[in-house]
Amino acid sequence: MTRFEYKVLDVPAKGFFGGKINYQELADKLNTLGADGWELVSSTDTNMYEGASRGIILILKRPINN
Repeated sequence: MTRFEYKVLDVPAKGFFGGKINYQELADKLNTLGADGWELVSSTDTNMYEGASRGIILILKRPINN
C-alpha cells in the first residue's frame, strides 16, 4: 500500500485590498516542488469579503519512500 506525506502552502495575496497573486512566482514554486516529487491535489482561496481574496491554500502530496 502506498503511503503519502502532505504539505500545505499558504500563498498570500498582495495589494492594499488583497487579490493579487504573482502567477509566475507561484508557477516557479510549484515546478520546484514538483521536481521534488510533490503533486498538487487541492487548492482553495480564502475569501475576506465581497469576493476579495486573502490568498490561496494549496495541498500537495508525495509518496513516502519506505
